[in-house]
Amino acid sequence: MSAAVRVIVRRRDWGDERALARRARRVWGTPSLVASLPLLGLRREPVETAEVRGEWIVPRDAEPGAVLYVHGGGYVACSPVTHRPITAALARRTRRRVFAVAYRRAPEHRFPSALDDVVAAYRWLLASVPARSIALDGDSAGGGLVLALLGRLHAEGLPTPACAVCVSPWTDLAGTGASTRENAGRDAMFRPENLAQFARVYLGGDLTLSRDPRASPVYADPAGLPPLLLQVGSTELLLDDARRVHEAVRAAGGVSHLEVFDDVPHGWEMFVGLVPEATAAVGHAAAFMREHLA
Repeated sequence: MSAAVRVIVRRRDWGDERALARRARRVWGTPSLVASLPLLGLRREPVETAEVRGEWIVPRDAEPGAVLYVHGGGYVACSPVTHRPITAALARRTRRRVFAVAYRRAPEHRFPSALDDVVAAYRWLLASVPARSIALDGDSAGGGLVLALLGRLHAEGLPTPACAVCVSPWTDLAGTGASTRENAGRDAMFRPENLAQFARVYLGGDLTLSRDPRASPVYADPAGLPPLLLQVGSTELLLDDARRVHEAVRAAGGVSHLEVFDDVPHGWEMFVGLVPEATAAVGHAAAFMREHLA
């Protein structure tokens, strides 16, 4: 798995911002031609309002509650469609409806557009689902957005969800974690210099924003967060992006669980049902949600 990802995806320079977005959108996520396959036995309900876009993935005999899923893609790529392997698996395993939000992407829409859209989606969900019956999940940039959303909720005094799962969350756009150096050459998908390339596109070239907690939640106050499950690969550049959040939450008296999977590529959960480590990670996430959802 890692060897294939290294050959297909890894590159030193992704080009200017337009080339970067074009390349990422071409190689990341499930191809649209096969994106409907994970939905067998499930119901898809598209949503498009003035405030919120996305899709519901609904299992048969769904139990009360919902999962809000925030896809990754370096803030420039992917969508609810590309991440259906994960959202469909979560719907089956949690037996809850899963809403995958379609947030605006860079470079067409810069920071904080993506976060604003995720906050709007959560507020929209609250109109019909109690907070204690909502779980959050996100991967990569989506994991960072999940944590940034929780920071906004705490700051604004809004009700927090029952729990949150973050898979390989990108929490430090400044790239200061030790693993960005220690895992250089070991990460199957990224080189250390890629982090700044993608961060620059999302932040509009202003890397001073890379330490803004709304963009990099590793710098946020960890108080008041719901129970967290953080999953990451041992060879990822973003290993410390997850580990530092975990340690900060625990130090603040919160509940956080960290699972480090050995030698898996960034985004490995996209291979759920095909690769044992991916199936195990999604299974653990679903069990964690079921444990905490009211």
